[in-house]
Amino acid sequence: MQRTRLAASAAVALVALLAGCASPASLAPTPVAPSAADLVPLGELDVLADPRAFVGPSTAVLAAASIEPVALDEAPALPTTVTSHDLDGDIPVTVDSADRIIGLDIAGSIGATLFGLGAGDRVIGRDTSTAFAEAAELPLVTSGGHSINSEAVIALRPDLVITDGTVGPIDVVLQLREAGIDVVFVDTEPSLEGIGELARQVAAAIGASGAGEQLATRLGDEVAAKVSEIAGIAPAVTADRLRMLFLYLRGSSGIYYLFGEESGADTLIESLGGIDVAGEIGWSGMKPMTDEALVAADPDLILVMTDGLASAGGVDGLLESKPAIALTGAGQNKRFVDMADGDILSFGPRTAGVLDALARAIYAPAP
Repeated sequence: MQRTRLAASAAVALVALLAGCASPASLAPTPVAPSAADLVPLGELDVLADPRAFVGPSTAVLAAASIEPVALDEAPALPTTVTSHDLDGDIPVTVDSADRIIGLDIAGSIGATLFGLGAGDRVIGRDTSTAFAEAAELPLVTSGGHSINSEAVIALRPDLVITDGTVGPIDVVLQLREAGIDVVFVDTEPSLEGIGELARQVAAAIGASGAGEQLATRLGDEVAAKVSEIAGIAPAVTADRLRMLFLYLRGSSGIYYLFGEESGADTLIESLGGIDVAGEIGWSGMKPMTDEALVAADPDLILVMTDGLASAGGVDGLLESKPAIALTGAGQNKRFVDMADGDILSFGPRTAGVLDALARAIYAPAP
């Protein structure tokens, strides 16, 4: 999977850069999550007549932060030998026990998938992005953003660590294997299609292939239905579609990254009925923002992480510190949509909910 290898390599480089960059406190109160029962279907929303003309920022909030596990009673088929997709090549790994598991990745997708498989009671630690309700009280084993703390991991005595190589340093992950912990690398695309494959690979590693197939099927159906719903409220004519860009911010550390093709942001934008303008200008992976690239892309709307936007001083602080953004249509209209850092790029059990929340903030923003 060449696309995945490129994305993983870019993510590893980004993680190394971000080590020591703690998530800032938000400048605004945390939005209250709406009740899923109170939400009307997307097709019944009073959507914007012209989403490109809307002025002002909005926040996307998941209606249901919890994860529903598959209803399958399956005893783990262990030991099992699976293919670990290490960054330098595939190797066989025999997993003897999966009673104590840790999932590690930059978006929290592996941790969420473990809970979706019904293995949440065996997850003993978490990364920064695995912050949904059921996992929030688990010990944190990453520090300074997304840097793995090997001592914290080893102290929890895990049988199995599952990762995709997007958190590191990689040497630390390999040291865990040398310490006698089974480490399995999964390899999936950051895309809607990759959600099911992630479920299958994580399930295989814990000896629960049946649960993996059931979860993959359920998530595929949920996401397909949500993308279809969004298509019903997004502009049908290409010329009217929102030109979107994903901007990663850590203003307190002077870090501004554009996420382009093969980063997952492109898939997210296309699923929301938008045009990925980073792809239009040939931007791939995750690279430092340049004024020239931003002006050339000229987005109508910019997607950001909530804490990232806060770290840049909010919308006004960002526009003041980065005048090039103010030259774009999004900057002139202050058209930013933010979502919690651990939610917005999570490709896993919560993806349909993430798409739903973003669609509401984009096409029917709260007054």
